[in-house]
Amino acid sequence: MKISLIPEKCIACGLCQTYSSIFDYDDEGIVKFSQSDEKSMIVSDQDKDALLAVKSCPTKALIID
Repeated sequence: MKISLIPEKCIACGLCQTYSSIFDYDDEGIVKFSQSDEKSMIVSDQDKDALLAVKSCPTKALIID
């Protein structure tokens, strides 16, 4: 699955990193991928933690394409 970030929607609540280590934050607390500066990443369909993080984002700053 492809996960995309919409940093403009991020409110730095911290849920995504709580659920999955593929997410991290920049110096201002805005979501980014921990291993890449890209705005989207291909993640295994079996990565249930990443899927939970996307579904839990209160502002929909994380989406599955």
